[in-house]
Amino acid sequence: MLDQLPLLPADPILGLAAAARADSNPDKVDLTVGIYMDEAGVCPVFEAVQLAQRALIDEETTKAYMPAAGDPAFNTGIQKLVFGADNPALLAGRVSSIQAPGGCGALRIGAEVIAAAAPGARVWVSDPTWPVHIPLLGSVGLRFETYRYYEPASHGVDFDGMLEDLKQAKAGDVVLLHGCCHNPCGADLSIEQWGVIADMAEAQGFLPFIDIAYQGLGDGLEQDAAGLRLLASRLPEMIVAASCSKNMGLYRERTGATLFLCRDSASAEALVSQAQVAARRVYSMPPAHGAIIAGRILSDAALRANWQAELEAMCQRINGLRSELRSKLESETDRDFGFIEREKGMFSFLGLSKEQAQKLRAEHSVYMLDSSRINVAGVNARNIDTLARAVGQVLQG
Repeated sequence: MLDQLPLLPADPILGLAAAARADSNPDKVDLTVGIYMDEAGVCPVFEAVQLAQRALIDEETTKAYMPAAGDPAFNTGIQKLVFGADNPALLAGRVSSIQAPGGCGALRIGAEVIAAAAPGARVWVSDPTWPVHIPLLGSVGLRFETYRYYEPASHGVDFDGMLEDLKQAKAGDVVLLHGCCHNPCGADLSIEQWGVIADMAEAQGFLPFIDIAYQGLGDGLEQDAAGLRLLASRLPEMIVAASCSKNMGLYRERTGATLFLCRDSASAEALVSQAQVAARRVYSMPPAHGAIIAGRILSDAALRANWQAELEAMCQRINGLRSELRSKLESETDRDFGFIEREKGMFSFLGLSKEQAQKLRAEHSVYMLDSSRINVAGVNARNIDTLARAVGQVLQG
C-alpha cells in the first residue's frame, strides 16, 4: 500500500534553503527562510529566554502533561500582550485562549473552530499571503477567496482593490488579515485603513481572523498591535493566531496561541472548550517547554524588561538594515528602492523577475525566492555589499 505513494517535491522555501546550505561558495547569501539572524548570521537565543530556561530546569519537578488549554501564565500573558493589559474586553472576560504548537498550530485550531461553527465557510486571504495559510486552513474543509492586497508598481497596499474585493464578503465569511509585518511583502495597513476594515466588518458581518506572528518587529509591541486592538474595540467577535517564534526566538519550541474575542464571557468559555476538543483530535496535548518560558518572561517584571529591550534592539536593527540596503541598492542601480524603508518586519519583494532571481542564484550564489521575496533579517555587514552588487549586475543584464 505505502509503496504506491509518489515522491513529493520539497517545500519551495525549505528546498531553496537546503540548496543554499549545499552551496560551497564562501560568499553565498541566504535570504530564504524567515528566521531572524544576527550580524554573525546566527539565530540568537534571547538572554531572557536563557534565564527563564535555567530557572525552569532548576525548579522543574515533573514532566506530567500540561493542562489542555496550556500553561496558565502563558495564556494570561499572551492575552495581555496581544490585546493590551487594560483592554475592556479582556477585563470583561470576553477573551479566552488556548496554547498551540506555534503559529501554525494556532491557525489550525482557529480553522477547526471556524469549521465547527460554519462547515465549509469561505475564508478571504490576501494576494499574496504566506503560502502555508491555505493548506493549514483548507485542511479542515474551508473554502477560499482572495482579495487584492499588494501592488507591485508602488510596492504598497492596493487598498482600493482590497476594499472592492472585500465588499463581497458576507456574514459567515472569514477575512484573514496579517496583524503586522505582512508576510511576504512587508506592506502594512495604516491605522486609518484598519478603521475602514472595522467599518466593513461591522456593516457586513464577516469575522476577522488575525495572524500576528511578528508583533514587536515592525514598530514595537504596542504599535504593531494597534490595528488588531482597534478591531477588538469595535467588533463583538474575532479570532487571533499569535506566535512567540519571532519575538522571543522560540522557533523550535513551537510556542503559539489561538485567542478568541467573544460577545460575552460565556461565549469565551464555550469557544475555548471547542478549541480544546479540536486540539485533542489534532495533537492531543500542548508542548510545555517554550510556553512555560514565555509565561515566565511575560509575568516576571525583570525578565520582561530584559526581553523587551532585546526585542526593541532587534526591531531597530531590522529597520536600520532596511535603510542601509536601500542606500546600497540605489548606489548599484538606477532604481528607486525607497519602498524597502517604508515596509515593516522581515520581508520585502525586491521587484525582480523570476529569471533575475534565478540568475542571482546561479551566477552569484544569492538565494531568494523566485518572487524576489527576501528575508531582510538575513542581511548583515558581511553580505550586504555582495547582495547589492549582485542585484546591480543582474539588473544591468
